[in-house]
Amino acid sequence: MSGGITAGALAANVHFKHGSPVFTDKGLYLNASGVLTGLGNGDIVVELTVADAQPVATCSNHGQHQAPGQNPATVTLTGAQAIPGSEVKNGNVSFNTNTGAPETPIPGAPGCPNSNWSEDITDVIFTGLSPAAQATIDVFQGPGCTLNPDGTRTASCGTSPVFSSTTSL
Repeated sequence: MSGGITAGALAANVHFKHGSPVFTDKGLYLNASGVLTGLGNGDIVVELTVADAQPVATCSNHGQHQAPGQNPATVTLTGAQAIPGSEVKNGNVSFNTNTGAPETPIPGAPGCPNSNWSEDITDVIFTGLSPAAQATIDVFQGPGCTLNPDGTRTASCGTSPVFSSTTSL
């Protein structure tokens, strides 16, 4: 015989328990919620990345006159949720993760008549775009896998997710 038994310690076949996660447009950010199954023991970080979302902006001058802004370049938004391993029950855990909001006002007001204007993002469009925005959920698991104060995952999470899924919104 060689080595110890590690059955159940590692994620085996992580996937969404009830089909795809639910994505909810919250205006300036996106929420993803669902249930993961096939998890092993250990703490979890769920990362949500949305690429190619389209901000909607308004330009204001010093007299507070507003004009519709040009559509700013698409943005990539990210967010993460740390889940203690103690919340994993029979390989299952619920998640509810938000992206952050884009930076606003946009530095330099590139979509406004000139840089003396202020360009504020008032909404982000996540659905109905061509090309479609892409939402990626990455799941990392391991002892001590959590988030640093700046929102990045700790080194104990490793560099490769135990599960990754991308959805066109």
